[in-house]
Amino acid sequence: MAKLFAEHLYETVSIILFGIGFTTLLLNRNLIKKIIGLNIMDTAIYLFLASMGYIEGRVAPIVVNNVTDTSAYINPVPSGLVLTGIVVSVSVTALMLALTVRLYRRYGTLDIDRIFVLAKGDEE
Repeated sequence: MAKLFAEHLYETVSIILFGIGFTTLLLNRNLIKKIIGLNIMDTAIYLFLASMGYIEGRVAPIVVNNVTDTSAYINPVPSGLVLTGIVVSVSVTALMLALTVRLYRRYGTLDIDRIFVLAKGDEE
């Protein structure tokens, strides 16, 4: 069993990180902690994609020394997905933080339940 985890260390770590982020997202009422949980989940997914795209003994797909055989290189698609995901994740995090600042200025709290109650009071 330990050998299996050692062979798939990065995948195991990414699953554990995803679980930590998911429980943080679900169990905390504080909006900042929810954003942190979502970022932990993002990081876990990027680690998983990167670990799946890496093949032992191969290099990045940059032609060096006229080696054009595809078996010498890793697949560039997972790396591209990770880079794209990081850009999107930073944008989403910035938007979430901006909205959180606006909510805090309006309601004076970061507790999502308290904000919901105060927002219901504003509607009436």
